[in-house]
Amino acid sequence: MGLFDDLSRFLENRLEEFLRNNPHLELEALLEQLREQEEGTLKLIADLRIQEKRSQEEILSTAQEIQRWHIRIQKAKNAGREDLAAAAGEREAALLREGNQRWGHMQGLKERINQSQELLRKIQQRRQEVQAKAAEAQTARAKAQTQQRFETSGWSNKTSSYSGGFDDLEEKFRSWETQDELEQMKRNLGK
Repeated sequence: MGLFDDLSRFLENRLEEFLRNNPHLELEALLEQLREQEEGTLKLIADLRIQEKRSQEEILSTAQEIQRWHIRIQKAKNAGREDLAAAAGEREAALLREGNQRWGHMQGLKERINQSQELLRKIQQRRQEVQAKAAEAQTARAKAQTQQRFETSGWSNKTSSYSGGFDDLEEKFRSWETQDELEQMKRNLGK
């Protein structure tokens, strides 16, 4: 296990170093993580709502049972069957306890739904902030590249349509190679 831990730590350090050197990719990774958290939270809320609906149905069913046993108590008392009335009263009391437990469970589910919705709101807010930073970083990177191209083109007076295409091609390859290296690191960390 020591070798695996060392390798894992090494890869994590390399990934962190890579992301520090490529901050735009770090923002993209953070955005992806926030998307996954948002997706997970939405799924959790949906699951909790299903549980809440089921809980409400169980409470309604228990309430109907309580009502049925309450009527039976009255019937037994009217007929002078105190033995049946007492047993029915015990059943009604047990159903009331069960109903109270189910009510408490449903209230807990509602609280968890509220907490999950608050978490979702915070995730979405954070995601918007990161998207804004990513847009700023993209603009800054594009500006820096334009400045670099301007400075580079100033070194040689001759300009050709091919050299402009070459800069675009170089940028596309750099972006693709960087993205490929990041994906490879992610796959290695996932193993």
